[in-house]
Amino acid sequence: MPNLKDLKTRINSVTSTQKITSAMKMVAAAKLRRAQEAAESGRPYATRMQAVIASLAAKADKSSASELLVGRAVIKTHLLVIVSADKGLCGGFNGSVARLAKQEMNRLEAEGKSVQVYIVGRKAADALGGAIADRTFARVEGVQGTNLGFESAGEIASKIIIGFEEGQFDAVSIIFNRFVNAITQEVTHTSLIPVQIDPPEKEAGEAEIFYDYEPEEAEILSALLPRNLSTQIFSALLESSAAELAAR
Repeated sequence: MPNLKDLKTRINSVTSTQKITSAMKMVAAAKLRRAQEAAESGRPYATRMQAVIASLAAKADKSSASELLVGRAVIKTHLLVIVSADKGLCGGFNGSVARLAKQEMNRLEAEGKSVQVYIVGRKAADALGGAIADRTFARVEGVQGTNLGFESAGEIASKIIIGFEEGQFDAVSIIFNRFVNAITQEVTHTSLIPVQIDPPEKEAGEAEIFYDYEPEEAEILSALLPRNLSTQIFSALLESSAAELAAR
Protein backbone atom coordinates (compact mmCIF):
# COMPACT_ATOMS: atom_id res chain seq x y z
CA MET A 1 0.00 0.00 0.00
CA PRO A 2 1.36 3.47 -0.83
CA ASN A 3 1.94 5.70 2.17
CA LEU A 4 0.95 9.36 2.50
CA LYS A 5 4.27 10.59 1.11
CA ASP A 6 3.88 8.40 -2.01
CA LEU A 7 0.38 9.75 -2.60
CA LYS A 8 1.55 13.36 -2.25
CA THR A 9 4.38 12.70 -4.70
CA ARG A 10 1.94 11.17 -7.16
CA ILE A 11 -0.47 14.11 -6.84
CA ASN A 12 2.36 16.58 -7.45
CA SER A 13 3.49 14.59 -10.48
CA VAL A 14 0.00 14.54 -12.01
CA THR A 15 -0.42 18.26 -11.32
CA SER A 16 2.88 19.00 -13.09
CA THR A 17 1.83 16.89 -16.06
CA GLN A 18 -1.50 18.75 -16.23
CA LYS A 19 0.35 22.06 -16.39
CA ILE A 20 2.59 20.77 -19.19
CA THR A 21 -0.28 19.36 -21.26
CA SER A 22 -2.34 22.52 -20.72
CA ALA A 23 0.53 24.65 -22.03
CA MET A 24 0.99 22.32 -25.02
CA LYS A 25 -2.73 22.54 -25.77
CA MET A 26 -2.67 26.35 -25.79
CA VAL A 27 0.39 26.45 -28.04
CA ALA A 28 -1.16 23.90 -30.43
CA ALA A 29 -4.42 25.89 -30.56
CA ALA A 30 -2.48 29.03 -31.45
CA LYS A 31 -0.60 27.28 -34.25
CA LEU A 32 -3.51 25.22 -35.58
CA ARG A 33 -5.13 27.96 -37.66
CA ARG A 34 -1.98 28.60 -39.68
CA ALA A 35 -1.29 24.90 -40.14
CA GLN A 36 -4.89 24.29 -41.20
CA GLU A 37 -4.73 27.10 -43.76
CA ALA A 38 -1.45 25.76 -45.13
CA ALA A 39 -2.85 22.22 -45.49
CA GLU A 40 -6.09 23.36 -47.11
CA SER A 41 -4.43 25.85 -49.46
CA GLY A 42 -2.00 23.17 -50.65
CA ARG A 43 -4.72 20.67 -51.57
CA PRO A 44 -5.89 22.16 -54.92
CA TYR A 45 -2.38 22.18 -56.40
CA ALA A 46 -1.52 18.67 -55.16
CA THR A 47 -4.92 17.31 -56.24
CA ARG A 48 -4.76 18.80 -59.74
CA MET A 49 -1.18 17.64 -60.29
CA GLN A 50 -2.15 14.17 -59.12
CA ALA A 51 -5.09 14.21 -61.54
CA VAL A 52 -2.81 15.05 -64.48
CA ILE A 53 -0.33 12.33 -63.54
CA ALA A 54 -3.12 9.81 -62.90
CA SER A 55 -4.53 10.52 -66.36
CA LEU A 56 -1.15 9.76 -67.89
CA ALA A 57 -0.66 6.63 -65.80
CA ALA A 58 -4.06 5.24 -66.77
CA LYS A 59 -3.29 5.59 -70.48
CA ALA A 60 0.43 4.81 -70.44
CA ASP A 61 2.02 1.88 -72.24
CA LYS A 62 3.57 0.00 -69.34
CA SER A 63 6.23 -1.53 -71.55
CA SER A 64 7.75 1.86 -72.41
CA ALA A 65 6.51 4.36 -69.79
CA SER A 66 8.69 5.64 -66.96
CA GLU A 67 8.82 3.29 -63.98
CA LEU A 68 8.25 6.29 -61.71
CA LEU A 69 4.83 6.52 -63.38
CA VAL A 70 3.69 2.92 -63.81
CA GLY A 71 6.00 1.06 -61.42
CA ARG A 72 7.91 -2.15 -62.06
CA ALA A 73 6.34 -5.27 -63.46
CA VAL A 74 7.62 -7.36 -60.55
CA ILE A 75 7.52 -5.92 -57.03
CA LYS A 76 9.90 -7.67 -54.65
CA THR A 77 10.53 -4.88 -52.15
CA HIS A 78 8.09 -2.20 -51.00
CA LEU A 79 9.09 1.05 -49.30
CA LEU A 80 6.64 2.45 -46.74
CA VAL A 81 7.03 6.15 -45.92
CA ILE A 82 5.60 6.50 -42.39
CA VAL A 83 4.80 10.04 -41.24
CA SER A 84 4.25 10.64 -37.52
CA ALA A 85 4.97 13.37 -34.97
CA ASP A 86 8.28 14.04 -33.25
CA LYS A 87 6.49 14.45 -29.91
CA GLY A 88 3.80 12.61 -28.00
CA LEU A 89 0.87 13.80 -25.88
CA CYS A 90 -1.43 14.07 -28.90
CA GLY A 91 -3.95 11.32 -28.25
CA GLY A 92 -4.07 8.46 -30.73
CA PHE A 93 -2.37 10.44 -33.50
CA ASN A 94 0.88 8.46 -33.54
CA GLY A 95 -0.62 5.13 -32.51
CA SER A 96 -3.06 5.07 -35.42
CA VAL A 97 -0.25 5.60 -37.94
CA ALA A 98 1.89 2.91 -36.29
CA ARG A 99 -0.99 0.40 -36.28
CA LEU A 100 -1.74 0.88 -39.98
CA ALA A 101 1.97 0.68 -40.81
CA LYS A 102 2.26 -2.61 -38.89
CA GLN A 103 -0.82 -4.02 -40.64
CA GLU A 104 0.54 -3.03 -44.03
CA MET A 105 3.95 -4.53 -43.29
CA ASN A 106 2.31 -7.81 -42.29
CA ARG A 107 0.12 -7.80 -45.42
CA LEU A 108 3.04 -7.18 -47.77
CA GLU A 109 5.17 -9.85 -46.13
CA ALA A 110 2.27 -12.30 -46.32
CA GLU A 111 2.30 -11.67 -50.09
CA GLY A 112 5.98 -12.64 -50.22
CA LYS A 113 7.37 -9.10 -50.48
CA SER A 114 10.12 -7.62 -48.37
CA VAL A 115 9.52 -4.27 -46.70
CA GLN A 116 11.67 -1.23 -46.03
CA VAL A 117 10.53 1.89 -44.18
CA TYR A 118 11.33 5.58 -44.44
CA ILE A 119 10.54 7.07 -41.03
CA VAL A 120 9.48 10.73 -40.94
CA GLY A 121 9.04 11.75 -37.31
CA ARG A 122 10.22 10.00 -34.15
CA LYS A 123 7.11 8.58 -32.49
CA ALA A 124 6.13 5.96 -35.07
CA ALA A 125 9.66 4.56 -34.89
CA ASP A 126 9.37 4.38 -31.10
CA ALA A 127 6.02 2.58 -31.39
CA LEU A 128 7.16 0.10 -34.04
CA GLY A 129 10.43 -0.61 -32.24
CA GLY A 130 12.03 -3.89 -33.25
CA ALA A 131 9.61 -4.40 -36.13
CA ILE A 132 11.62 -1.90 -38.20
CA ALA A 133 15.08 -2.50 -36.73
CA ASP A 134 16.47 -4.16 -39.87
CA ARG A 135 14.03 -2.60 -42.34
CA THR A 136 14.87 1.10 -42.04
CA PHE A 137 15.86 2.70 -45.35
CA ALA A 138 16.14 6.20 -43.89
CA ARG A 139 14.97 8.34 -40.97
CA VAL A 140 14.38 12.07 -40.64
CA GLU A 141 13.11 14.18 -37.76
CA GLY A 142 12.42 17.86 -37.19
CA VAL A 143 10.98 18.60 -40.64
CA GLN A 144 7.38 19.23 -39.59
CA GLY A 145 5.59 22.06 -37.82
CA THR A 146 7.31 25.45 -38.04
CA ASN A 147 10.31 23.84 -39.77
CA LEU A 148 8.24 22.49 -42.66
CA GLY A 149 9.25 23.68 -46.12
CA PHE A 150 9.04 22.33 -49.64
CA GLU A 151 12.79 21.74 -49.66
CA SER A 152 12.35 19.15 -46.89
CA ALA A 153 9.87 17.22 -49.03
CA GLY A 154 12.22 17.59 -52.00
CA GLU A 155 15.08 16.02 -50.04
CA ILE A 156 12.88 13.08 -49.01
CA ALA A 157 11.70 12.63 -52.60
CA SER A 158 15.26 12.79 -53.97
CA LYS A 159 16.42 10.07 -51.58
CA ILE A 160 13.45 7.91 -52.61
CA ILE A 161 14.15 8.39 -56.32
CA ILE A 162 17.82 7.49 -55.87
CA GLY A 163 16.92 4.35 -53.92
CA PHE A 164 14.31 3.39 -56.53
CA GLU A 165 16.70 3.87 -59.44
CA GLU A 166 19.36 1.83 -57.63
CA GLY A 167 16.87 -1.03 -57.29
CA GLN A 168 16.66 -0.98 -53.49
CA PHE A 169 12.85 -1.17 -53.74
CA ASP A 170 10.23 -1.48 -56.47
CA ALA A 171 7.20 0.37 -55.11
CA VAL A 172 6.60 3.21 -52.65
CA SER A 173 3.58 4.25 -50.60
CA ILE A 174 3.01 6.73 -47.79
CA ILE A 175 1.04 6.53 -44.54
CA PHE A 176 0.03 9.73 -42.76
CA ASN A 177 -2.78 11.43 -40.86
CA ARG A 178 -4.95 13.63 -43.07
CA PHE A 179 -6.49 16.70 -41.46
CA VAL A 180 -10.31 16.64 -41.68
CA ASN A 181 -11.30 19.14 -39.02
CA ALA A 182 -10.29 20.23 -35.54
CA ILE A 183 -11.53 16.99 -33.95
CA THR A 184 -11.02 14.47 -36.75
CA GLN A 185 -7.89 13.08 -38.40
CA GLU A 186 -8.03 10.36 -41.03
CA VAL A 187 -5.22 7.83 -41.36
CA THR A 188 -4.43 7.68 -45.07
CA HIS A 189 -2.40 5.22 -47.13
CA THR A 190 -1.68 6.13 -50.74
CA SER A 191 0.69 4.95 -53.46
CA LEU A 192 3.55 7.17 -54.66
CA ILE A 193 5.27 4.75 -57.04
CA PRO A 194 3.45 3.63 -59.13
CA VAL A 195 1.29 6.71 -59.25
CA GLN A 196 -2.15 6.27 -57.72
CA ILE A 197 -4.32 5.99 -60.82
CA ASP A 198 -7.71 6.28 -59.15
CA PRO A 199 -8.88 9.71 -60.36
CA PRO A 200 -10.56 12.06 -57.91
CA GLU A 201 -14.33 11.76 -57.82
CA LYS A 202 -15.94 14.14 -60.29
CA GLU A 203 -18.68 16.43 -59.16
CA ALA A 204 -22.13 16.06 -60.69
CA GLY A 205 -22.15 17.32 -64.27
CA GLU A 206 -18.36 17.70 -64.44
CA ALA A 207 -16.94 16.53 -67.78
CA GLU A 208 -13.86 14.36 -68.16
CA ILE A 209 -10.72 16.44 -68.70
CA PHE A 210 -8.30 15.74 -71.52
CA TYR A 211 -4.78 17.16 -71.59
CA ASP A 212 -2.59 18.24 -74.49
CA TYR A 213 1.17 18.18 -73.82
CA GLU A 214 3.79 20.42 -75.35
CA PRO A 215 6.64 19.58 -75.82
CA GLU A 216 6.50 15.80 -75.98
CA GLU A 217 4.94 13.82 -73.16
CA ALA A 218 8.15 11.98 -72.26
CA GLU A 219 10.09 15.23 -71.93
CA ILE A 220 7.46 16.74 -69.66
CA LEU A 221 7.28 13.61 -67.51
CA SER A 222 11.03 13.57 -66.89
CA ALA A 223 10.62 16.88 -65.05
CA LEU A 224 7.06 16.46 -63.80
CA LEU A 225 7.30 13.05 -62.09
CA PRO A 226 10.00 14.01 -59.54
CA ARG A 227 8.12 17.26 -58.93
CA ASN A 228 4.89 15.36 -58.36
CA LEU A 229 6.58 13.04 -55.87
CA SER A 230 7.87 16.05 -53.89
CA THR A 231 4.45 17.69 -54.08
CA GLN A 232 2.56 14.65 -52.77
CA ILE A 233 5.05 14.21 -49.92
CA PHE A 234 4.85 17.91 -49.07
CA SER A 235 1.05 17.75 -49.08
CA ALA A 236 1.17 14.74 -46.72
CA LEU A 237 3.51 16.61 -44.36
CA LEU A 238 1.21 19.65 -44.36
CA GLU A 239 -1.77 17.44 -43.60
CA SER A 240 0.12 15.60 -40.87
CA SER A 241 1.31 18.81 -39.21
CA ALA A 242 -2.23 20.25 -39.08
CA ALA A 243 -3.68 16.93 -37.88
CA GLU A 244 -1.07 16.67 -35.12
CA LEU A 245 -1.86 20.13 -33.76
CA ALA A 246 -5.59 19.39 -33.89
CA ALA A 247 -5.07 16.12 -32.02
CA ARG A 248 -2.93 17.79 -29.40
